[in-house]
Amino acid sequence: MKDFRTPLGKVRGFGSARGGTGHFWIQRLTALTNVPLFVFFIVLVVTLVGKDYNHVHAVLANPVVILVMALMVLSGICHMALGMQVIIGDYVHSKGLCAFMLAMNIFFSFVMGAACILALLKIMFEG
Repeated sequence: MKDFRTPLGKVRGFGSARGGTGHFWIQRLTALTNVPLFVFFIVLVVTLVGKDYNHVHAVLANPVVILVMALMVLSGICHMALGMQVIIGDYVHSKGLCAFMLAMNIFFSFVMGAACILALLKIMFEG
């Protein structure tokens, strides 16, 4: 097998972290799943424009709609977190600041995902 590292890279021991391909494919998979999920969301919002509160609540409380919305939130948040991880890794050069920003990215993504899922559950179980 051919080694494509530079001589300096061979001496220093730098090479592939072996994680980029998985990250790449997960980001592409979430992008692909976002397309039908967000189309569903846009169509849903457009059809609910002008409807009264009780009708909107009844539609949003449907378990199938809640499931699709939850999948949309999870896929969107995962895609956002992966994209921000790449941006932070590319543009933040201080190791300490980079580690802090990556930790905040994970924290923010978790909090936003939990808040959205909690809101969907509240809609579903609210009487």
